[in-house]
Amino acid sequence: LVSYYVYILSSGRHGTLYVGVTNSLERRIAEHKAKQVAGFTKKYDVGRLVWWRAYGEVTEAIAFEKRLKRWRRDWKVNLIEGENPDWGDLYPAMMAP
Repeated sequence: LVSYYVYILSSGRHGTLYVGVTNSLERRIAEHKAKQVAGFTKKYDVGRLVWWRAYGEVTEAIAFEKRLKRWRRDWKVNLIEGENPDWGDLYPAMMAP
């Protein structure tokens, strides 16, 4: 059973990156897009979901999020481009019926 997600948001192709973890990817990305929470993503207009991975255990998700936050930027770019070479927003497809 998948119930936790690590995700990367971007302000645009090769733009500012944000790494997060959540138990509801749909809700959390909607919050970022609506700029409901003051902070980094609101300040830097970071709202494009460019990468995500699902986990069954919260401890696994948090451990990977902490590791990913320490990665060099080019490693994060390679991770994103390995699955999403055009840096498209993955959120609309996720929300499609």
